[in-house]
Parts: sequence; C-alpha cells; structure tokens
Amino acid sequence: MGEPANSSAIAAAFADGPAYVPYLVVGDPDYESSKAYVEALDRGGADVIELGLPFSEPIAEGSTIQEALVRSLDAGMTPERFFAFAEGLDVDAALVCMTYYNLIYQYGEGEGPRPFVERAAAAGIQGLVVPDLPAEEADPLREACDEFGLDLVFIVAPTTRADRLDRLMERVSGYVYVQARLGTTGARDDVSDQTTASLDRLREYDVPKAVGFGISSGEHAERIVAGGADGIIVGSALVDIVAEGVAEDLPTAAVADRLEALSRELTEGAERGRRSRAEATESV
Repeated sequence: MGEPANSSAIAAAFADGPAYVPYLVVGDPDYESSKAYVEALDRGGADVIELGLPFSEPIAEGSTIQEALVRSLDAGMTPERFFAFAEGLDVDAALVCMTYYNLIYQYGEGEGPRPFVERAAAAGIQGLVVPDLPAEEADPLREACDEFGLDLVFIVAPTTRADRLDRLMERVSGYVYVQARLGTTGARDDVSDQTTASLDRLREYDVPKAVGFGISSGEHAERIVAGGADGIIVGSALVDIVAEGVAEDLPTAAVADRLEALSRELTEGAERGRRSRAEATESV
C-alpha cells in the first residue's frame, strides 16, 4: 500500500539509500544567510531537503523550531518569498515544503489547495509535508499533488495504528515520515525504543520509511538505519546550529561550515548503518 512516488527525484533519493533528509526554516535568520545554509546541507550530502515555510501556529514543533519560525517571520518571510527562495537555490537535492494546511488552503483565490500546489510545482518543490492535515481530510490536497506531480508525505506517530494507519498509508507517496517518539520536535541524546516498533508496524507498506524527531548525531543515524529505516530526517540539531550562529553573531560562512560538517557526520553514520544491516542480513 501507499501511492507510487510522483517525483522521480524523491524516488531516486531513496533508490540507493539510505536517504539523508535535513530540514531548515527558510528565511532564518535572514533570506541570504538561509540560502547559504540550505546549500551547505546539499554539499554535506542531502538527498532531499525539507524547507520549512513559516506558519504562526506550528503545533508539531518544539521550542527550537518555533523560535526559528519567529526569526523567519520577523525577517519578512512570506509564501511568495519562499517560492522565490526555492527557485533561486543551487542544489542537487530534491526539495520538499513543510508547512501547515491553513496556509496552503488560504493561498490564492479560494480554490482550496490547488493554487498553492501549482505554484510550488512551478518553483521546483517536489513534495509536501503537512503535519496538521488528517488523512481523512487530505483528498483535495492529494488530488492537487497528483495533478502537478508532487509527493504528499505524511507523519506516522508511534500511536498511529489500525484503520487510521491504513487510511494514511493509502494516501502517502514519496516517503513516510516516521515519528521516532511522542511529543514535539527537538534534538535528543538517545534513540527512542519506539522507533523499532514503528518501523515494524510499517514493514508491510511499500513506501520508503524515513525516521525523524530527535536525531542529532552520526551514531543516532547509524542505529536508526541499522534498525530498518530507509532514511533519516534531521531538523532541530541543524536549526540549533543556526540559532547558535545568531546568538554568537557568527559569520554566515562559519555557520554554513558547521551545517555541512554535521551533515557529513550524519550521512556517514547512515551509511555505516546500511552496511551493518547488510552484514546482519547476510549472516542470517
């Protein structure tokens, strides 16, 4: 179950796995710095980059990302500036927009989600993640994504089960965002035991599984991929680096270097996890 990928770029990102999927808030702390930071993620090995489009009520986010969203909004980020930002990026990674449904629905001339999806596709966005959109209400967005060739990524929580899980997985495409633990986003020092249980529940569904919420090191990435994930999603640990740059008044290039270095650590950890899983399979 699960829709086939609409975006060939997203499908390719997971084809040779494991995929590294970093997240940053667009426009944090300002437009030009943010562009340099996203391009640093690409140099660090990103396969898919989730671009956060700020929304004033980000219910799924912890304090780290909420503060980044505020910085971006204060710096003047809007949907149109977001699309211009995406169009101006020099990256090889596939681009996914992560935002909230009210913003998508209100965009344009009252035609529901279609105008937003059409504009996103024109800007080079190849998928959407919408944390507050229930699967039961997702058909209009799913139809618009199919029309314009975007993937629609859903988040599966540790508590998502039974019929609701089936409904969600019937509508997902590209990859599924596996929430590693309950709660809001934020970097952690450990890997949740809930991750393995969530991956086991999703094993029967034929769509790549990327694990997020709490990954902050190469060791985390290694353990998660060794445990069966097809990719890792990293947000707060990267946004923390941006916040530290603001707090310490660091040059943009210095912050970009830190983002690229952590990205390389994460991709190398994910690759170690892939090798470990392959060796375990061969020994069975």
